[in-house]
Amino acid sequence: MLLKIAAVFGAVAVGGPIALHLAQKNPARQTAIPPVTAQATFAGGCFWSIEKLFDNLDGVISATSGFTGGTVKNPSYEQVVSGSTGHREAVLVVYDPAKVSYERLLDAFWHDIDPTTPNGQFCDFGPQYRTAVFYHDETQHRLADASRVKIDQSKKLSRPVVTEILPAQMFYPAEDYHQDFARRHSGHYNSYLVGCGRDRKLREVWGSDAYQSK
Repeated sequence: MLLKIAAVFGAVAVGGPIALHLAQKNPARQTAIPPVTAQATFAGGCFWSIEKLFDNLDGVISATSGFTGGTVKNPSYEQVVSGSTGHREAVLVVYDPAKVSYERLLDAFWHDIDPTTPNGQFCDFGPQYRTAVFYHDETQHRLADASRVKIDQSKKLSRPVVTEILPAQMFYPAEDYHQDFARRHSGHYNSYLVGCGRDRKLREVWGSDAYQSK
C-alpha cells in the first residue's frame, strides 16, 4: 500500500461517462475501433498491473483502471483505498471478439493473480483489493464459472480458488494519473512491482504457468 501511494504524483478527478473517458484516454486507438466490440471487467488487486496485462494482449482495444462493486457514486481513489466504499480496484476491458476470445482474457487474468487469497493481492490488502470476475452477460457468467471450476479441479494450486464471479455493476474510471501508469511512469511502477514481489509470488503460485514469467 505505502509503495503504491508513494508512486502517485497527485490526483486529477475524472468521473463522467465511461465512453467519453475512453475516448479522452487514448483517442488514437479509438479511431481503429471495429464495429463489433465487447466488454469485460476484472478485479485483480492493483489495477496498474491488471491494466498493463490487458493492454499487452492482442485484440484488446482499451483497458481502463477504475472502481466497481461498491455503493458510493463517483468515488475518489482516496475513498476506495480506505476500504469503506465497497468498491474494488478493477479494469474495464474493451476488446474485439473476432481477435481475442473471452476465454483467452480469463486465462490471462487467472494466471496473473493469486486466486486463492481472499483479502487482497501480494502486498496490497483490504476489501478494495479482492479479486473478482464481473460478467456482463450470461455467456460470460457461464465461461467464468467453468474456468474457475477447471482451475480448482486441476489441483495446480495449493488452496481453493476464492475469486468471486459477480454480475457487472457501474464502473467508475479512476483519476487520470492512474491510467496507463505502468507505461507513463515505468520507473515508479517497477519500484512498486519489485517492492511488492508480484512476479516472484506469481511464480510461487503458478510456477511456469505464471503469466508474467512468460
